[in-house]
Amino acid sequence: MILMLISENRNSGEYAHMQNKTDGDVKQRPEQGATATQTKRPLRDRRRSLAIGLLRAREAVMSHFRPILAAHDVTEQQWRVIRVLYEGGQLDATELADKASILAPSLTRMIRSLEERGFITKHKDDADGRRVLLQITAAGQAIVEDVMPESQKVYADIDARFGVERVEKLLDMLEELASLKLENGSGGEE
Repeated sequence: MILMLISENRNSGEYAHMQNKTDGDVKQRPEQGATATQTKRPLRDRRRSLAIGLLRAREAVMSHFRPILAAHDVTEQQWRVIRVLYEGGQLDATELADKASILAPSLTRMIRSLEERGFITKHKDDADGRRVLLQITAAGQAIVEDVMPESQKVYADIDARFGVERVEKLLDMLEELASLKLENGSGGEE
């Protein structure tokens, strides 16, 4: 699972200092009057957390989009579903869950909600009656077309502040990282 990956902070003076710590240093009891937090020392091979870094970056980016989505009464997850259907056309639930990065049980509830709101439709595949196909409706398309101009302004601001090339390089690196198959084979939403 990507969230279990971590990277070393070799540039930090704290890292070099921590290399000399022993496990015994970490397990010391707090001195009288001190809290455990005040006396606890980091492990000798402390690492920056990739998972936390990714979450912080996600929150920084999403903080710009949440007000836009809220103004249209759409959650982040609903937005991902209708946007994927807008861009990808008709998809089955498995394909949609994968492309929208949503677990199947969450998607099942979301499909019901989006269908009730008239943003998507579902019907059985004529070629395979076991397969349910999902498609965006005109109302769903209208939401996407209302949100996209505001969304594009946010992307333009991010490009201007972070740099177009850096954004593209970051996206390439994240895609490569997401494609890693970890030995334990775990994955999913956290």
